[in-house]
Amino acid sequence: MTTPVGSFNDIGRSARDILVRDYSIGGFKLDIKTTTSNGSSFKMNGHRDNKTGVIVGSIESRYTNKKTGLSLTQAWTSSNHLNSKIELENKLARGLKLEATVFVSPSVREKNIRLNTTFRRPNIYTTTSFDTFKRNLVVNSAIGLQGVLIGGEVVYNMRDAKINCYNTAVGYSTRDYAITIHAANNFSKYIASYYHRLDKTLQASGKVTWNNNKSAVEVEIGAKYNLDPTSFIKGKITNTGVVCASFTQCIRPGVKMNMGIAMDTTCWNESINPKFGIALTLEN
Repeated sequence: MTTPVGSFNDIGRSARDILVRDYSIGGFKLDIKTTTSNGSSFKMNGHRDNKTGVIVGSIESRYTNKKTGLSLTQAWTSSNHLNSKIELENKLARGLKLEATVFVSPSVREKNIRLNTTFRRPNIYTTTSFDTFKRNLVVNSAIGLQGVLIGGEVVYNMRDAKINCYNTAVGYSTRDYAITIHAANNFSKYIASYYHRLDKTLQASGKVTWNNNKSAVEVEIGAKYNLDPTSFIKGKITNTGVVCASFTQCIRPGVKMNMGIAMDTTCWNESINPKFGIALTLEN
């Protein structure tokens, strides 16, 4: 029995999604996504930081030719960064995607080119990424069999002929729960996480992080509760006393609003300054 798997970075994603996603804190964010009938799509987003007042944004267009499997993506940010990406999928071999990404920043005369490949089958997912300027080669792979997930990642610098970084992960996943252990940053950082779907409305997760240069561990637990088919609430707390909560509502098909708040509960005797945020997503 094979287990469909995602990339190496997807190992433990179910737990991370509970603890990280849908917390729009510290600013106002707007996302607009549209798709045309000929395979073109457009994305526009903007974010205003409540603390600094700085507004950043980007606009992205993507065209996909279904007959040839060729996709072209163009993005332009308010920082004057230009990103172009060409993808070719499932043409040379089933499950193989080739990708070339060009990054240009005219204001600082910075540029970069990345060549990426992805090979995916029901029980294996392998990616490679080559930075043509820094000469870094990143290779990661994940395999799944009968619920067991194993993955690894290596960063190799061809200019210096040495391995700069390596990471591994192992886990066990079912429909209702998942357990994962990561060993990152050359085995100097360890992360253990769990995810549990208690029922149709309630999900919970937790994460413990330990660095070998720190005596204490970092603990984070969170939960998600579906109020109804169109809305849910989330909350999390860390061992340092930071509490976060969020509310997400699908106002109508294609319109979603998310509100979040974060507060440091260790500062009750001082001036408490909670962080708020709102995100609005529009798509057709």
